[in-house]
Amino acid sequence: MRIFSGIQPTGRKHLGNYIGAISQYVDSQDRGDGIFCIVDLHAISVPYDPAELRERLHDTTALLIAAGLDPERCILFRQSDVREHSELTWLLSAVTAHGDLNRMTQFKEKSGRQRELVSAALFFYPVLMAADVLAHRAAEVPVGEDQRQHMELTREIARRFNERFGDGILVEPDYRLPPVGARIMDLQNPTAKMSTTAGADAGRIYVLDEPDRIMKKLKSAVTDSGSGVHRGEGKDGIANLIEILAAVRSSTPDEVEREFEGSGYGDFKLAVAEAVAEYLAPVRERYEDLRPDTDALETILAAGAERARASAEPVLADVRDAMGIGPATGS
Repeated sequence: MRIFSGIQPTGRKHLGNYIGAISQYVDSQDRGDGIFCIVDLHAISVPYDPAELRERLHDTTALLIAAGLDPERCILFRQSDVREHSELTWLLSAVTAHGDLNRMTQFKEKSGRQRELVSAALFFYPVLMAADVLAHRAAEVPVGEDQRQHMELTREIARRFNERFGDGILVEPDYRLPPVGARIMDLQNPTAKMSTTAGADAGRIYVLDEPDRIMKKLKSAVTDSGSGVHRGEGKDGIANLIEILAAVRSSTPDEVEREFEGSGYGDFKLAVAEAVAEYLAPVRERYEDLRPDTDALETILAAGAERARASAEPVLADVRDAMGIGPATGS
């Protein structure tokens, strides 16, 4: 089974990114053939600094490897190195409804925050995402909860293409959400998703945060005026911490509630902080070893791009042929 997913190279990765996406990438290496893409073309859909983009791309590459992605067991590449993705985006635009793009929640949210240009690239973002997945005939895509709508559109684009141009040309992929931690919330505003850009720094835990920073942020996490470590109405903050602890322990929220029945918020926050710090420590330590060697990271990305092109080329050829683009096959 082919498994594909992509990750933005912008910003520092936080706990929500790690639980919702990166940890799924690592686990998927044991279930199928993993293809993982650092999506720098997606990153230019909003204002950005070119030099910082390159730095963040190397940061992300090192972080993924530090987390456990093995370039010998999967394909890890930079999106812009595989031009088949860009061409397939344009071809798929012919079977993508403008109205579907107009309904995308992320476009509405991100364009609403823009103070300058709202780019056509931001509007077209979901088509590029569909091309990323469909270029490799992936059967499964591990994603966070926030990408569910985009994945439904990807499935619709594949269906519409096959109905018009021929059954089985594109694979309609399933998407896989983490069983726990699909949506980690902001520590200071637990009704909003943890984000790299929105909210205060105290509301997010970065994967590379030192243990004392993790401890400070979790001790100051917003809870409520009640008591009892359990989920329920008005207990968004505690529910978020329960979800976090369950995710980093590979347990369930019910098990966490049973363990901390009768405990106070202070003791519970301390337990969450210690567990998160222990969970992230090996990644941070390995990242510090990997990140300085930019040449080695580029070598890994170049090798991955070569393998990714070999995966995408036959799919693009089939799409072009079915759509009547270029000379007919065999002519």
